[in-house]
Amino acid sequence: MSSIPSAHPAPRSVVHRVRVEFGDCDPARIVWFPNYFRWLDAAGHHFFVQCGVPPWHELEKARGILGTPIVDTHARFIATASYGDVLDIAVTVAEWRRSSFVLRHRVTRGETPILECDEVRIFAAHRADHAPGIRAVPIPDDIRAMCS
Repeated sequence: MSSIPSAHPAPRSVVHRVRVEFGDCDPARIVWFPNYFRWLDAAGHHFFVQCGVPPWHELEKARGILGTPIVDTHARFIATASYGDVLDIAVTVAEWRRSSFVLRHRVTRGETPILECDEVRIFAAHRADHAPGIRAVPIPDDIRAMCS
């Protein structure tokens, strides 16, 4: 059997594992929803580290990049998780844009889907005029290549 190379290879995926602790749950004994966003954020940082991107504090010193704040997010809760569950958070970049990208998270417990979430994030730097706030900057080609 021959294989036909894909014109679009699968995006790079990194999995971050989380164990649900008692304190992560609400009185109904299911994960309290803000904890998912805390874990997704940690998984996103883990993704960049595993791809070889230097920590944000190093990028700020070297290139002025502060990090990748969220500008939009959409989550779909599919099933519940509870104390003792082990969750795998698979992270990929679903789309690269000029200065933003879509970070896709799939949370599973074994084969059971728990949550799907897309985050639109920007690469951010201080404003050029030294005013308060941040500005979006173009995604560096080397970082895009490391994470693709």
